[in-house]
Amino acid sequence: MSDIPHLLIPYAASASEGCRQTLATLDLPHLDRLLARLAPDPAGSSTAEETSFSAPHERALAEALGLPAEDGLTPWAAWYRLQQGQPADGKAWAFVAPCQWQVTTDHITLRDPEALGLTEASSRALLAIVSPWFAEDGIHLHYDQPTRWLAEGPLFAHLATASLDRVLLRDVRAWMPDAAKARTLHRLNSEMQMLLYTHAFNDERAERGLPMVNSFWVHGAGALPATAPAPAPQMPLALRNAALREDWRAWAAAWSALDAGPLADLLRQAEQGAAVRLTLCGERAALAFHTAPRGLLQRINAYFQPTRFAQVAPQL
Repeated sequence: MSDIPHLLIPYAASASEGCRQTLATLDLPHLDRLLARLAPDPAGSSTAEETSFSAPHERALAEALGLPAEDGLTPWAAWYRLQQGQPADGKAWAFVAPCQWQVTTDHITLRDPEALGLTEASSRALLAIVSPWFAEDGIHLHYDQPTRWLAEGPLFAHLATASLDRVLLRDVRAWMPDAAKARTLHRLNSEMQMLLYTHAFNDERAERGLPMVNSFWVHGAGALPATAPAPAPQMPLALRNAALREDWRAWAAAWSALDAGPLADLLRQAEQGAAVRLTLCGERAALAFHTAPRGLLQRINAYFQPTRFAQVAPQL
């Protein structure tokens, strides 16, 4: 299966009313023609609650890679290190995103880390401030990107954590890790909020009109299994930012670009007789399609009643 072209599309649809209205006028001719040629693949499809820790595209990607796909337990940070040429050391790793929690009487909203204006220098300075607190609990932080650090420690070995995509711009309380298993993280969150609330780091940011950094989000925790991951499918992220911000005009434009590019390429390969795979993901489900032999009756039904994206989208 690894050598079969596989296109995995996150945020292909949403239950949002704005998305439904946009879908009514969305014209994706290459996707419709491709769906008409392919057969549903129940083995590659899945459904879950919108409050699950792992988004459907993450579960689908984990299964394609041969990684653990149990909710919130795919070791994305350890897998990322392997892709960066780091050895599979058997240790448990996690991503830590410095962020801002906007706290009101009935919500704790996680602001997009990319909107904080963190540079490498400021992120490294913040890392130096908080690292000793984490180290006291056996968690060792390492710089990776301005809005993402790597963390290593036994705490992350079997800890289910929610994807950043699940909590971005939302109330985080539905996706907090288990209080008993993550007691250390809950305490560290409280300590970081107290430490950073009046810290000179945030005072200097306020003087420059930059948002406060007052918390962090842990995700992608775990250790890699002994088997080597399979090659990754093609997974364009053009729809993600627009969908998370419910900017449906930008989302429609991103869909048009995908239809004219990667989907047209995959359709061309299918029409030339190649086996291909397509996985469409929303916030509730991942629906997989593949090239498969069809009997005469199936071919007749597919000809007169071809699958269209308008039929698939409500299921995502």
